[in-house]
Amino acid sequence: MGDVAADNEPTQTIVTLDLEGVLIPEVWVAVAETTGIEGLLRTTRDEPDYDVLMRYRLDLLHEHGLGLAKIQEVIATLAPVPGARDFLDTLRERTQVIILSDTFEQFATPFMRQLGWPTIMCHQLIVDDDRIAGYRLRQQDQKRRAVESFQSLNFRIIAAGDSYNDTTMLAAASTGFLFRSPDNVIAEFPQFRSFTAFDELLAAITAEL
Repeated sequence: MGDVAADNEPTQTIVTLDLEGVLIPEVWVAVAETTGIEGLLRTTRDEPDYDVLMRYRLDLLHEHGLGLAKIQEVIATLAPVPGARDFLDTLRERTQVIILSDTFEQFATPFMRQLGWPTIMCHQLIVDDDRIAGYRLRQQDQKRRAVESFQSLNFRIIAAGDSYNDTTMLAAASTGFLFRSPDNVIAEFPQFRSFTAFDELLAAITAEL
């Protein structure tokens, strides 16, 4: 039998990426622009508490009689951020990539098709006859907890995201990067290097592999 390495230092890497704002447009912003509901412009870039944000969104949907079908109609008009597919394809040739997102399965599927079906872990909407009645979190702070779970399997994690709800993931990872983040997030989290172009992010991740 071959020798088994004695040290327990991780030699394999997983890159975890946020979805909205990194690889695809912000879905809620697109819905706001299509419907004229200005309150839906508020995203995780503005509100750190995801539960507060989602309850606010659901109240607005109910107030305006907006159901899942309309949101999916908007999503059908959207495409990934220019360069996202090439970036993702190149990165997946070099290492394992998992998307950790606070979006919902009902929103993500069209984008996953356009991105070549990468692995994604996200949440679920509770829908009652087109009415979005609520949402089911996969688990609280799921991005951080996913990173910690991968680390328990002896993977080294490199993470990238753009918003407040990504920062616990970035902090838990061996290396975390901000990508296309607003100035307020960059200012609050100067410990994370920040990039705006896919080629820059790819080079930074590759240097860590």
